Amino acid sequence: MQHKLWKWILIPGIIYCLLFFTGFYFVWGYSGDFVEYLTRLLHITEWVQDLESSWVSFLFILVAFSVRIVFVFWYFSYFKYLFLIVASPVFSYLSEKTEAILEYREFPFSWAQLGQDIWRGVRMSFRNIVYQTAAILVLLVVSFIPVVGWITPMIGFFIEAYFYGFSMMDYSCERHRLSMSQSIQFIRQHRGMALGNGMVFYVFMLIPVLGWMLAPSYAVIAATIDLQNKKLI
Repeated sequence: MQHKLWKWILIPGIIYCLLFFTGFYFVWGYSGDFVEYLTRLLHITEWVQDLESSWVSFLFILVAFSVRIVFVFWYFSYFKYLFLIVASPVFSYLSEKTEAILEYREFPFSWAQLGQDIWRGVRMSFRNIVYQTAAILVLLVVSFIPVVGWITPMIGFFIEAYFYGFSMMDYSCERHRLSMSQSIQFIRQHRGMALGNGMVFYVFMLIPVLGWMLAPSYAVIAATIDLQNKKLI
């Protein structure tokens, strides 16, 4: 309120909510169409009807619903990268503005530099998608191991939190002209900070609407404040 940053906090929040609900609508609808198409292709529906068993019908409905839930979970996992790409210009500006306030100075604005920052953000997001996907696939295999598999959801949560915090920290790294490899090295050295930032983000997301509006921008601001006194490579 003091520095009149509310519009730069609310704008990403509004964009997040609109994109999230629009994407969820299509994912839920098309996942149902996919399940229906698959059951027809494999003649599963006819097989269940021929058995005339209420238990088999119930299990079939449960499995179909579970498949749709899996699609939704994957959407939740990867939506944040789509959002980071779309909102990258706003986040870059918000991080820059936060540091300018903390250091009592202004950063010169450049459209060319903004374009470079956006392109770097896109590349970093795709890099994180690849790494997170590999980690999730490994966890999927491990989840079938008795006892050990029970803790895979918690590990999956930590992985997602880390990569989200990673993205929030990278805005400061790119402003200080760290290359992608230098940024990755620096954030690995401060992985606890990235994990903590991502975990608080997910706690915010448990608050309907208000948390969804505030969590993305506050994650950027928090990362910028945390990195202010850190010696970047």
